Amino acid sequence: MTAESCDVVVVGGGNAGFCAAHAARESGAEVVLIEKAPEAEAGGNSYYTAGAFRVAFDDLDELVPLLDPGTTDRLPDTVVPPYPASAFAADMQRLTEGQADPELTEILVSRSGDTARWLATKGIRWRLMYERQAYLSGGKWQFFGGLALGTVDGGKGLMADHAAEARRSGIDVRYGAALSGLLEREGVGVGGVQYRQGDDERELAAGAVVLAAGGFESDPQRRTRWLGADWAAALVRGTPHNTGEALDLALGAGGARHGDWTSCHSVAWDAGAPAGGGERRLTNQLTRQSYPLGIVVNRDGRRFVDEGADFRNYTYARYGREILRQPGGVAFQLFDASTRPLLRTEEYDSEPITSAVADTIEDLARQLSIDPQGLAATVAEYNASILDVPFDPAVKDGRIARVAPPKSNWALALETPPFYGYSVACGITFTFGGLHVDADARVLDERGAPVPGLHAAGEMVGGLFSGNYPGGSGLTSGAVFGRLAGAAAARGISRPPGSP
Repeated sequence: MTAESCDVVVVGGGNAGFCAAHAARESGAEVVLIEKAPEAEAGGNSYYTAGAFRVAFDDLDELVPLLDPGTTDRLPDTVVPPYPASAFAADMQRLTEGQADPELTEILVSRSGDTARWLATKGIRWRLMYERQAYLSGGKWQFFGGLALGTVDGGKGLMADHAAEARRSGIDVRYGAALSGLLEREGVGVGGVQYRQGDDERELAAGAVVLAAGGFESDPQRRTRWLGADWAAALVRGTPHNTGEALDLALGAGGARHGDWTSCHSVAWDAGAPAGGGERRLTNQLTRQSYPLGIVVNRDGRRFVDEGADFRNYTYARYGREILRQPGGVAFQLFDASTRPLLRTEEYDSEPITSAVADTIEDLARQLSIDPQGLAATVAEYNASILDVPFDPAVKDGRIARVAPPKSNWALALETPPFYGYSVACGITFTFGGLHVDADARVLDERGAPVPGLHAAGEMVGGLFSGNYPGGSGLTSGAVFGRLAGAAAARGISRPPGSP
């Protein structure tokens, strides 16, 4: 067995892991980052995202200095409402129905803006997400839902920038290195890792370990155990490598579970997408998130959610589970010729796509294997129930369809052919249950005491989300707690015996 040592070892090469590595490295630590995936499949779930970061800010002028110069041409015609820390904290509590850990939430919210600025010093390039979070309204690009900031080139750009900074700063990144164990330190705590790289079993002693290896969303058995039997059929949105072994090892080392282990982030995902994830060309383009502009039905032709309950980025992470509950675990997003031009180009014009187009509602139903009579009845009732007030997709316009369930905003009749339908299934993003950590991202045991030498970040932190989450807060959490974990790990290291 090959044995080595370093100051800090980070497990996981997504956004959270690289943030931990950058923070430890800037504190002077010798850092090794091990990533389970081969380099061609690396980047964790972060690679598959749109790169959205939710941050608190009181004025757009706070974000402008971060923006890549090539992305600012529309600023004079842009309106971004303030999103103060109080609004961010309130969204966390509202969307999790009061289940968000208040101490962890305060850390996430209060450090969000500064962490974005810190990431800019690490080469992360920022932009405003016009194509995802803004509509033209009154001649201005009007942002909505408290979410404006994203990375240039999405998750792919985010991870390329992280990797470039790691190379520049001298972080030792090892791909194809799968965690197989945690080393015990002096009879208590954690003093390094064991990992497999090819046919070689290696030991890497370290003063501190940061676990940032994701949840268990890519493992059907663990999904069944914690989320329920139906979740074995969910499609994986991101990396196929987040299978939960790191969580098990952390629990075995004395870490305590925290948060909601029975729910997850899941979305409307192309029904024809690969079940096991890992689609690196299309990545997030397989999501279907313009549903607030249309209606969503099941195979019987019946609606089952309020598509206009809130802005998309406040509902999309919980609607995946509603789709999973429908017959066959599938649903259909429907639009007509008047709404089709408003759909997100990156998602609804991507290829391949599981969809159909028809000149009548009944023919669309037949093409998509929806009950034609059931759908015709649903559409007729829906169209007749709409309150005729001005439509404005940039605000909650109160244009309601008074049916059951209601559509609370943005209700437009499906009456102008051709009609468009998109087949969607449940795409699981990440699991909400994780480890209990403190303000330094140290893993805590059942008594609330730190497990010496062990930190966690990213999806492995439990307690922030339950049932739902505010869009963009996952990457922000990974960055905030990754930075805290790396800095604290570097502060607390005691060099392993025999190290220089």
